[in-house]
Amino acid sequence: MRRFARVALLCLGCGVCSLLYGFSQLALSLEQEPGAGRERQARDPAADGARRQAGAGREAAASAGRGEAGASRYDYMKTHPSEKMHLAVVACGERLEETVTMLRSAIIFSIKPLQFHIFAEDQLHERFKDILDDFPYEGKVNYTLYPITFPTESATEWKKLFKPCASQRLFLPLILKHVDSLLYVDTDILFLRPVDDIWSFLGKFNSTQIAAMAPEHEEPRIGWYNRFARHPYYGVTGINSGVMLMNMTRIRRKYFKNDMTPVRLQWGEILMPLLKKYKLNITWGDQDLLNIMFFHNPESLYVFPCQWNYRPDHCIYGSNCKEAEEEGIFILHGNRGVYHDEKQPTFRAVYEAIKNYSFGDDLVHSLLQPLELELRKTMHTYCGRVYKVFIKQLTKSVRDLYARRSKGR
Repeated sequence: MRRFARVALLCLGCGVCSLLYGFSQLALSLEQEPGAGRERQARDPAADGARRQAGAGREAAASAGRGEAGASRYDYMKTHPSEKMHLAVVACGERLEETVTMLRSAIIFSIKPLQFHIFAEDQLHERFKDILDDFPYEGKVNYTLYPITFPTESATEWKKLFKPCASQRLFLPLILKHVDSLLYVDTDILFLRPVDDIWSFLGKFNSTQIAAMAPEHEEPRIGWYNRFARHPYYGVTGINSGVMLMNMTRIRRKYFKNDMTPVRLQWGEILMPLLKKYKLNITWGDQDLLNIMFFHNPESLYVFPCQWNYRPDHCIYGSNCKEAEEEGIFILHGNRGVYHDEKQPTFRAVYEAIKNYSFGDDLVHSLLQPLELELRKTMHTYCGRVYKVFIKQLTKSVRDLYARRSKGR
């Protein structure tokens, strides 16, 4: 009887071992199944994001689009690039010519197709159409005109904030719901290199960043926010919103920390409470509100160098944008109306050169050479003393454009 029990126990042990072996082989085969690994990564976005952030190059760019909710839409866009770059501008009052000149500068050098989103007062729409329809786009540019739109219950208050219509930019993520990413620029911006290059910063965002801007100042001794602001602001000297790159999918999904409630609020919920709280303390309107938001959410901002938003403050007190000194100005921002007066002739010379350039003309003889002659005449001014930074990158952009055309033949 004991012998029979031993045999039965031995058979049972062999059976269990066989069963365990079978399960191990089944698990191994599942791990080797090509689709199984991808499905597991899709179900574990946090681990996937961590692995990608540990890498470099392509892996870092891919992880840049993973938002707080673990969404993979932006990862998809990095591996399947959108055919168009989206650029938005808001034009009110006497800003039509300035806006058109900005759009011209974007068209001249950019490589990928552009989609312009132009928010303008109703009386400007026909004039925009007449001008833009005559541009020789060569299939590379489309545009859409929009009315100025604010929340109905507070439209007057938003429109009066700082300059007319300037605060429209705050509502772009809520209006352009179909747009994943967007570059917003003021009307007084000039692109001196392809829009593609600043657009590429989207791929450098880490998993928490939703927007990119440049500092308001590089030199704290002349900074406005750190000396005069009566509200919170980002970093040491604040940020300037004249050039603002946005992952709008992330903006719409994010819940923002704030100093009004312990509950985090979404973009559309936080704007009016911020305005009500700080209305008497803000000077620069919507830019101040953005500074307050990113003060409380600093992890959400990517900061790019001053050469991507070069303003008179970078040269009128002495040259204080080292990146521009080394590589030239990439984006020129002629705030304070310097394109239209004689206070900063260096800025005005660049504006006039691009405004008067005719599409199809030789860029060297019709743009670069006349511009350099004009810039030399400004050397009696502080900005004129460093006039070479105004033409250094522009010269390279022209050379690169002709190289691309030659290679494409």
